[in-house]
Amino acid sequence: MKFKYRRIPEETIRRLPVYLRGLLFSSQMGHRKISSSELAEFVGVNSCQIRKDLSYFGEFGKRGVGYDIEKLAKEIRNILKLGTVRKAVLVGAGNLGSAVLTYPGFKIYNFAITAAFDADPKKIGKKVRDITIEDVRNIAKLKKRKIDLGIIAVPQADAQKTADELVKAGVKAILNFSPCYITAPKRIKVVTIDIAMDLARLPYYMPVS
Repeated sequence: MKFKYRRIPEETIRRLPVYLRGLLFSSQMGHRKISSSELAEFVGVNSCQIRKDLSYFGEFGKRGVGYDIEKLAKEIRNILKLGTVRKAVLVGAGNLGSAVLTYPGFKIYNFAITAAFDADPKKIGKKVRDITIEDVRNIAKLKKRKIDLGIIAVPQADAQKTADELVKAGVKAILNFSPCYITAPKRIKVVTIDIAMDLARLPYYMPVS
């Protein structure tokens, strides 16, 4: 089935991985069926919102019965194109990059970081979880390895240059952890995560002491 992604809200796409994680957790608990209300309790999203998000892609549940967990999880994987293992490359093996390399949660979504690069001679050649850190000057060779996803964890001053090199190396999407805005061709999807900026929003919601 083909979907008209341009008509689907960006927020809906952001929530789909959350639903998938909730379904997998529920399955691990031994459940085979789940209602939108039960899934809402798992993921912290209103049940009406869940039904609305899923309705963009078809009818997956039955009134009074709920969703077949295995079937719905498979459908969401197909929508997100997670049916096959997606290879990723990490650029920047500092404290944040090393944490990303060792993070076990990528397996849930079928991601595998298969290459890592850094400019620091002290890091080049070292192994982190069976991945040898390579010299960033050799990043162009990635094209032969058919890696689709790029993860940037370099200082702000190097972020745009790194993104440009990843695009030239054939990467089709980028997850940017650098605290800055980067540009890429329209065909390249870029998602930026700035932990400090997101943290800066929290005090607004805190009561005044």
